[in-house]
Amino acid sequence: MEVAEGAGSQKIDWRPIIVVIMGSFMAFLNSSVVNVAIPKMMVVFGASQDSIQWVLTGYMLALGIIMPVSGYLGDTFGYKRVFVISLIIFTIGSAMSGFAWSVNSLIAFRVVQALGGGLMSPIGMALIYKVVPREKIGLVMGVFGISAMAAPAIGPTLSGYLVEYVTWRTIFFINVPIGLFNVLLAVRNLNESELIKGKLIDKWGILLSSTGLFCLLMALSKGYSKGWSSPYIVGLIFVSLVALTVFVYVELHHPEPILDLRLFGNFIFTLSLIITSIVSIGMFGIIYLIPVYMQNVLGYSAMQSGLITFPSAVVAGIMMPISGRIFDEYGARGITIFGLSIFAFSTYMMHDFNLVTPLSTIVILLMIRGASMGLVNMPAATAGMNTVPLPLIGRASAMSNVIRQVAGSFGIAVFTTIMQNRKVVYFTQLAQSVNLDSTQSLDLQNTLQSMAVSNGLSVTTVKSVYLAMISQKISLMSVAHAIDDCFLLAAAMGVVALILSVFLKDKPRTTTLIKTELSSSKPGQTA
Repeated sequence: MEVAEGAGSQKIDWRPIIVVIMGSFMAFLNSSVVNVAIPKMMVVFGASQDSIQWVLTGYMLALGIIMPVSGYLGDTFGYKRVFVISLIIFTIGSAMSGFAWSVNSLIAFRVVQALGGGLMSPIGMALIYKVVPREKIGLVMGVFGISAMAAPAIGPTLSGYLVEYVTWRTIFFINVPIGLFNVLLAVRNLNESELIKGKLIDKWGILLSSTGLFCLLMALSKGYSKGWSSPYIVGLIFVSLVALTVFVYVELHHPEPILDLRLFGNFIFTLSLIITSIVSIGMFGIIYLIPVYMQNVLGYSAMQSGLITFPSAVVAGIMMPISGRIFDEYGARGITIFGLSIFAFSTYMMHDFNLVTPLSTIVILLMIRGASMGLVNMPAATAGMNTVPLPLIGRASAMSNVIRQVAGSFGIAVFTTIMQNRKVVYFTQLAQSVNLDSTQSLDLQNTLQSMAVSNGLSVTTVKSVYLAMISQKISLMSVAHAIDDCFLLAAAMGVVALILSVFLKDKPRTTTLIKTELSSSKPGQTA
């Protein structure tokens, strides 16, 4: 699985890349596939809304805790070994989740699943950088990114079908044969990385990052339900800020930090993280809101809403390798600016969605937005990773994945809060604008009363039904308007990312430049 050194003649060995993509896709898919099955699980286990949410929250928190240590584990024990072990843990966790007998056992097994899944993406990304020539990395990362883009859209559709026609346990069992097959492929097709002996374990860094990220993600996931000003949420945010502040100090003074914050001294790497974080906030926030709009406003089922969003995932997947090839040829700046322009425009156009928007319009705009996501994500992220010396790739990958995980959680929390708050405002405004004495209103009441009399119903019942109809209509309109406001915010964030992308590098760095950098860089230094 060696790669030729000659510039321009280097070929890509796709076997290890396919192994990494399969593992990462399973991990990404399980972040979204469970959502649709939550109502069914509540019925099966007789669980409350608060307790069942831990099936999602526990997985997310475990991801945030394990991701920071991926670089250290890969450097110390070998990236192939860690990837294979993470696959095994994920597969075991999936099987155990399928056999869960209570909500508490399911939560525990989901945590086991996340401990494996949380390592696969950063370790897999680092493995790719270790086997792929830098001048070909854009194409490969574009293909790798298909898993991250397609999984959130495929997840609800697949889950909806399995829950409706098979059983909710299948969403976990389906990972077992795929996971075992992937383990065999990994053992056969991955080469072990060079181990770095004598590394000091950053105990305080692990403790502080785990505490800080746990409290932060918990606060973001529970902020709306508990109340952002509640002592519980305020306490979590306070502990998180203190832990992460001390963490920064410890990492800057530790000889072998668990997350090398000195990488932030690399301008392009930092800029790419900021851009991809902004995009992640908008992406995950909108991915969360679209099913809400489809199901709660337009009345589609979970599977139907998944099928409606599926074409956008297909388009994003098609654009990923295309954007990668463009990146390899011309660099990140042009393709990122173009993609973010489409992202901002299409998201802005979505703010006109209402109760009578044609389904074709919704699907087309989602597809255009999906294409923009396929154009932006990998070039922006790869531009930063390309400036990191090879010995630091594992740490940079861990940093990138942790920040995007937090950004995605933050996006869901922010957009949920905005939607709920704006819904109340719009409901009040629309309710006040209703005139029950208007000609149209009186005509409708008279029609209903005539129907009621012919069916033996009382006038009081008719008025109650009429008021309920109006209230439901106002509620649907207020949710639609609130989600439209979120689309506007996401579009504005796209504009901010667009402005920042102007400062990205014009041209990817060649293999010769990378070799020169590696010969002059020492571990712990940034490019």
